[in-house]
Amino acid sequence: MMRSLLGLSRAIDALNNAVGKLAYWLILAAVLISTGNAIVRYGLNTSSNAWLEIQWYLFSFVFLFCAGYTLLHNQHVRIDILTSHLSGRAKAWIDILGTIFFLLPMAIVIMWLSWPVFVDAWDSHEVSTNAGGLLIWPGRLMVPCGFLLLVLQGFSELIKRVAFLRGLIPDPLEKDEGPSDEEMLAAELRKQRGEAA
Repeated sequence: MMRSLLGLSRAIDALNNAVGKLAYWLILAAVLISTGNAIVRYGLNTSSNAWLEIQWYLFSFVFLFCAGYTLLHNQHVRIDILTSHLSGRAKAWIDILGTIFFLLPMAIVIMWLSWPVFVDAWDSHEVSTNAGGLLIWPGRLMVPCGFLLLVLQGFSELIKRVAFLRGLIPDPLEKDEGPSDEEMLAAELRKQRGEAA
């Protein structure tokens, strides 16, 4: 059973990792569109609301869809000053309780409540009130989809914490990020000394 759940966890992690990597490119697209908008607006004295709204959509996508990616990489705001002295097992229990009682209920409620808003926008073919604006439903759809990815990642993190407590995997919070910048510099200096000798 736990092996199957860990397989599911790996699949969820891979999904959120792929979404996060896509967001890198969308950030680049948003920067290029924003730059183009500024050049056209100030250089040619013209503008387009559609291009402005595309920027908003891209920003919304990155913000909403990367919540699960951020949770996967343990980059959400934490209160490490209170938990830094605790053992890995105590931190895992805090994560389990926080996920069950705070993260999942909040994310599920927002996902649930945002779905009818998307359906209304879809059914009514809602369009932006700005001249030349875009359809609204893609933006409305991003909210439940983004929170779905966060819910899935919450389940994945829950599975990993339980597996850690059962001794099946190493502590998921202890990620090997490779050598630090200082360690890499020291290694390079040793290498250069060796070549000089």
